[in-house]
Amino acid sequence: MLQRFRKRAVPAAQSGEQARSAGDGDDDAGHRLRAPSRLHAFNRYEIKYLVDTAAAAELRQEIEGRLDRDSHSGDTGYGIWSVYYDTRHLRFYWEKIEGLKFRRKLRVRHYGDRFTVSADTPVFVEIKQRINRVTQKRRVRLPYRDALQLCDRREMVEHEPSQRAFLEEVLDLILRLDLRPTAMTGYQRHAYVGRDADVGLRVTFDQRIRGRDRDFHLGADTENRLIIPAGKTIVEVKANDRVPYWLTDLTARRNLQVVRVSKYCQSVEAYGLAPRSIFHVPDHDLDRSTVLSEA
Repeated sequence: MLQRFRKRAVPAAQSGEQARSAGDGDDDAGHRLRAPSRLHAFNRYEIKYLVDTAAAAELRQEIEGRLDRDSHSGDTGYGIWSVYYDTRHLRFYWEKIEGLKFRRKLRVRHYGDRFTVSADTPVFVEIKQRINRVTQKRRVRLPYRDALQLCDRREMVEHEPSQRAFLEEVLDLILRLDLRPTAMTGYQRHAYVGRDADVGLRVTFDQRIRGRDRDFHLGADTENRLIIPAGKTIVEVKANDRVPYWLTDLTARRNLQVVRVSKYCQSVEAYGLAPRSIFHVPDHDLDRSTVLSEA
């Protein structure tokens, strides 16, 4: 059974269904936009754990005998920075909190050092959506200037014929729901991929999870704050079909507990854009001296 959002003294305009309908475009359009496209799509099951960073390091050592490092990980991992788009009333945020069986997010994502981002830097415009228990991600690779033209200036960009359907869907979503940049997240990722019988399996370890609620240019020289305590790591298991038994046994042996945690929602709540939900990761053990100094 899904847990519901904890009752708080929230204005009526921010309660579930009202928050999604007020100012978010006509309802028929919203339902039409929920029809998933089959273009540029892949489906996965995703399971998340919130793990002490020291325990996560031990877990990484244990799985390295069975999985290969992602070719981009190296010894230090790689950075991931994402700008999330939402409505003025945080429709996508509330859909996640309420556990709707169909929900989605729009984001612009960059892999690597954000301080190297320029107009020509390749980024991904992505729609990530969940249909029941399956996560579907569709995306297109664009120069950063084109991603901004599409998502911020709301103009179609030059593209290959095969990209047109997805780009039209993104632009339609932005225009009909009046989407705008809402929150940003960034973190360091170590990733592992399956081989042989485990092909399709992917396990990621995300640390130093930061965010901000302004200055949304990916390359902006601005401060971020930790939105997940520094001593915690989000471990995510992604599988096309099923999680192999050896991995479920490993997580059970280590007593890892499945959590509902969203980096986007965490950033929204950390900056007071919405009341903290029952799924918010407490920040009581944050080192206050580093909260505003994370690059």
